Amino acid sequence: MGKIKTHKASAKRFSLTATGKVKMNHSEHRHKLGKKDAKRKRHLRSGAILSESMAKNVRRMINK
Repeated sequence: MGKIKTHKASAKRFSLTATGKVKMNHSEHRHKLGKKDAKRKRHLRSGAILSESMAKNVRRMINK
């Protein structure tokens, strides 16, 4: 029987915590940072936990 391939783009962007939650980094923190205020950039620096409804799809893509 065939195997499901890992979606490599998703595997690079998402990771799992020890309890199985899906971690992600915020977007919009690469360029044009001069026009964004410090508070916004500070919050974009930290990671975030994906909602459980979206996490189910991501777990399937990264085969975990």
